[in-house]
Amino acid sequence: MHKIRLLYVENVITRKKRGVQQTLSFFILVENLSYDKRIDVVWAGEDGVWQTLPALFHSKLNHNWEYWHAQVSQQLTANQSLPGNIKFGLRFQALGKEYWDNKQGNNYSSQADSGIKVTDNTSVLNTHFAHSLSDDQKFVPITVAVNQSAHAEKVTVHWTTDNWKHTKITHCHFQRNYWDKVALSNARNPNQYGVQVWKGWLKVGKAFRLQYTVCCEGKTQTFWDNNYGNNYSLGRKPLNVMILNLHCYQEDNQDYKFSQIAKAINEHNVDIVCFQEVAELWNNGAGDWNSNSAKIINDRLPAPFHLYTDWAHLGFDRYREGVAILSRYPIARQHSKYVSDSHDAFSIHSRKVVMSQISVPHIGLINVYSAHLSWLEDGFQAQFARLSQWANDEHSDHVAATLLCGDFNITAGSSGYDLVVNANEYDDQFLAANAHGVFEKIFRVQDPHWQHYLDNDYRIDYIFMNKASDLLVTSGNVLFTDQDYGRVSDHCGYIMTFEPK
Repeated sequence: MHKIRLLYVENVITRKKRGVQQTLSFFILVENLSYDKRIDVVWAGEDGVWQTLPALFHSKLNHNWEYWHAQVSQQLTANQSLPGNIKFGLRFQALGKEYWDNKQGNNYSSQADSGIKVTDNTSVLNTHFAHSLSDDQKFVPITVAVNQSAHAEKVTVHWTTDNWKHTKITHCHFQRNYWDKVALSNARNPNQYGVQVWKGWLKVGKAFRLQYTVCCEGKTQTFWDNNYGNNYSLGRKPLNVMILNLHCYQEDNQDYKFSQIAKAINEHNVDIVCFQEVAELWNNGAGDWNSNSAKIINDRLPAPFHLYTDWAHLGFDRYREGVAILSRYPIARQHSKYVSDSHDAFSIHSRKVVMSQISVPHIGLINVYSAHLSWLEDGFQAQFARLSQWANDEHSDHVAATLLCGDFNITAGSSGYDLVVNANEYDDQFLAANAHGVFEKIFRVQDPHWQHYLDNDYRIDYIFMNKASDLLVTSGNVLFTDQDYGRVSDHCGYIMTFEPK
């Protein structure tokens, strides 16, 4: 397969009260040679002037291939004519090389107002498909381009919202006028290239995820478009959770680093943040809310989150030190309590955990705990036992997931980590996302030699998820390194993404 390939071009002129407009759309398949790439449509209209139209990333087909899309609209004015008939080629630049799809130098063509033109004589092609579901979306439009040579008698969409446990079938309807649905007039020849357009609607309701494939039944043969064997898939916004130990005001250039943390939360579209070593000035034990590090970071977000925080002990002889949870979504219930033997505010061995129950759209109730536990020799075992018992008591059939988040002061593979593994109640989500084979050997099979798989894993910050949870971690990444936002603490941060199973 070529490294760049045109899938279809669409050339449409619309005539409305506000004027006449021509829209050109290009849908492209590109090999994922590198992250840093550029895709352009180089095109010219009837005026013969060549222009460069940058394409934008649309979605992934799989690990090796991506979809890209380019679109331009031009209004008819007294000083500007429409492009009319066009000719064009596709250019792909990556790794210092340049690749073309331009019909071996002869260029593609598309006549004005001709609708969709599918390349390579494809019999059936799903077009205009989205790569995600919006928060309030309940219906998904389907547009299918069918080559007239297929002699289509029926076009159906086979779809599921529960990972194919149940399958639904929706019939599409042939559009005699290509623009029937949007009530546009005067399309001169909507089937100029022998392409029929069929449309349908899928009622997905409040489902988190949709998967589907398209079937075209002709007089003598049945054709499928299953997205090159991957099926089409789109879902709601996943849940993004970040954890970070803030290092209790001990950083140089601290104010700048607070801003960097807020920037990362915003740019990574984080939904829930769990902070440890949250600090505010001691002020004779009364605290100073305006100096609270979680509050400062939260105030720097474009839209501040809901914030719940509590402190446990005097830190570095001048701060009330504790933990916090920030949530994009409202906190339905919140609680904090000591999990340590000591409740002495002047003892570093006094450890308090905060809990928030959060209702996440299209996912459900999530119980989140932000914890900073002691080292193994200073009480980790008893503290984790109390925390897990508390969390288990709060977990129910109405809770989609329970997440224990934060700084647990146990190195991956250590005897403290072994306590978590042997309890057989919680799983290490970063490991599940990044080393699934190792995760399976440790948390599923409990390979007797599992510690050796973690010899070079020095993490002490985790998200542990209850095994009874209905979520699945889909990615886990390290933040606040020299390669992204810079070091903001003596800990790295972690961001993990979750979806319903």
